[in-house]
Amino acid sequence: MNFQQCLRYLEEVQKLGVKFGLDNVRTVLESLHFPHFHYPSILVAGTNGKGSVCAVITRILSLHGFRVGLFTSPHLVSVRERIRIGDTLISKKAFSHRLTFLKDKIEALIHAKKLQHHPTYFEILSLLAFLSFKREKVDIAVLEVGMGGRFDATNVVLPLVSVITTISPEHQKTLGETSGQIAFEKSGIMRPDVPVVCGAEDPEALAVLQERAEELGAPFTNVFDKKDSFQECRERLRRGFLLRTSKGAYSFSPSLLGVHQGKNAAIAIVAAEHISRIWKNLSQSRILRGVETTRWDGRLELFSENPLVLLDGAHNEESAQALKAYIQDSVSTPVILVFALMRDKKIEKMADVLFPLAERVILTRFPYFRSAAPEEIQKRTRKFRNKMVLESDVFKAVQRAVREANKQKTVVVAGSLFLVGEVKKLFPDGL
Repeated sequence: MNFQQCLRYLEEVQKLGVKFGLDNVRTVLESLHFPHFHYPSILVAGTNGKGSVCAVITRILSLHGFRVGLFTSPHLVSVRERIRIGDTLISKKAFSHRLTFLKDKIEALIHAKKLQHHPTYFEILSLLAFLSFKREKVDIAVLEVGMGGRFDATNVVLPLVSVITTISPEHQKTLGETSGQIAFEKSGIMRPDVPVVCGAEDPEALAVLQERAEELGAPFTNVFDKKDSFQECRERLRRGFLLRTSKGAYSFSPSLLGVHQGKNAAIAIVAAEHISRIWKNLSQSRILRGVETTRWDGRLELFSENPLVLLDGAHNEESAQALKAYIQDSVSTPVILVFALMRDKKIEKMADVLFPLAERVILTRFPYFRSAAPEEIQKRTRKFRNKMVLESDVFKAVQRAVREANKQKTVVVAGSLFLVGEVKKLFPDGL
């Protein structure tokens, strides 16, 4: 298959939906001679911040001269973003060649009745990442868990370190109604005697995670266990932070914006300390340089300076609260908000957090089958009807926002990484 044929194949596979369980992935990996055991891995789960923590850890390791495989989801513009070596996306040629090989292998396993179901979209991309990292001879892989943890396709590795970022309500039909139930699913990435680095602050979730780690004999580090372990040093656009660990103190100003990114950086630093102890020695200076030079598109990304346009993949209440805190602290309000999200998200709660900050809310939609129609969002957020307008075309929605901002107000594009990705596709050269 060429690259376009690969994309069409993945589109067809995506229609199969989501299935949980590890049998499919394990069966295929066995037929591939277990590529995921050819390198050590770091496994990162959580509700928010997973991708950012993965990006920071990858940057830290790359600065030490290691060849680092990075697997994340979702992508913004190209599916190739999900599989990287350091900052470099997998090439179209390698992607196509390896996916064709994988497709043939899967079809042979189905024909031999060794696979009961065709692997899902996420399973196939996880398998492609495992295979690619072996063929690229990486020194280490950093893997972002897709959903949950216990039955996620990435959860077939034996990690050097298990990282859990935050726990908040999301995917409740699948993961559980309470933070404790969700935490239990995330705790599925823990292994006996393998260190756990945790940034969760919800008391119920934290209790579940600590209990599970104790049952497994997994050393547990709560990054924010003490009031003075993490402190913010306020500036205007960029925050400075101080992190105290058992190994020492770190003063840093992350390249990624927002207090929540300061916390994500702190989680990555503690993970790096464990990697340094267990695997290869890492220097504090390069750890800090990694924190301060990481790039991760779509997360409070400064897309334009005149007018000021921010892109943020905030897609649930917790991430919306983080975006709200940044807007209130760092930019002038009210803003012009371009908003779209998945229809299975908590639309009303997201609106309650973000819409009061806006002078105008432009409701739009991105080209994905789970995208909520602007009319549906409007219907479910009637109390804000006086500031809402509908524009289903994302290109026109952003153009209108820029016109209304008139270089005097900030434009914020938020609600989903799929929306952010669509904006980056439509405006490849910026605004």
